[in-house]
Amino acid sequence: MSEFLQQLLNGLSLGAIYALIALGYTMVYGVLRFINFAHADVFMVGSFIGYYVGQRLPPGTIWGGLIVLAVSMAGCAMLGMLIERLAYRRLRGGPTLNVLITAIGVSLLLEYSGQVFFGAAPRTFPAVFPVRTFHLGPVVVSTNQLIVIVVAVLLMLALEFVVYRTKMGTAMRAVSLNPRAAQLVGINNDIVISFTFGLGSALAAAGGILYALNYPSIDPMMGVMPGLKAFVAAILGGIGNIPGAALGGLILGTVETFVGGSQWSTYKDAIAFAILIIILLFRPAGLLGKFTIEKV
Repeated sequence: MSEFLQQLLNGLSLGAIYALIALGYTMVYGVLRFINFAHADVFMVGSFIGYYVGQRLPPGTIWGGLIVLAVSMAGCAMLGMLIERLAYRRLRGGPTLNVLITAIGVSLLLEYSGQVFFGAAPRTFPAVFPVRTFHLGPVVVSTNQLIVIVVAVLLMLALEFVVYRTKMGTAMRAVSLNPRAAQLVGINNDIVISFTFGLGSALAAAGGILYALNYPSIDPMMGVMPGLKAFVAAILGGIGNIPGAALGGLILGTVETFVGGSQWSTYKDAIAFAILIIILLFRPAGLLGKFTIEKV
């Protein structure tokens, strides 16, 4: 039982990170109906912003960690809006394949630009939050794990508030439902879409900082595998569904952790993608997604 509880805690911590990244995928898909494959590399940029800011602050303080988190989220929000403005806006309304190819190009640009500006060698992420371990019954709990879970839950609640309790959130849902009708009633689609990219990128940056706390080696290619798994999580929960993305991330992180602690540990990455295949075969809309009928 103690091993089960320990693995469950580890899985929830990892799943919370996947959930934050998956929320960015699902928000952009919900508004524009395409997958932003550069999102995983925004996650990487967020980690490096936190790395450089954290080196200039006193280590191991709550306020220092919050400053690192806030600066990283703000920087990646601006990067996300810049990517939307320069790379995607002109392609809006065109063939989806063009946007997907552009997204892959932006992803590669960020990865290889990162190797030029940040260096290809892995960096050790500074301890921006206080690091302690204590026993909660038979379970060994790290403060980093608690920070990951608490921050992820607070950000998900904040996102839920923005989407369902604010005017901008209402505009986002209107654009998602019918962009042309939203424009006819006075909504500026460009601002709403740019805000969506910025918000999703800020969540990716938070995920990057939280990921670096538990896996403190960062490099320009670090976003590839977590980004793919977060995409799987978004599909698992139902792409375009915000609670579904959060649920998918938690499920995937928990399953991966339990598999990693078993005799099948070498197959933990393969099992994540096997889950994607199974979901697409038996429930293409995801766990919380809704089936829609498209007119030909």
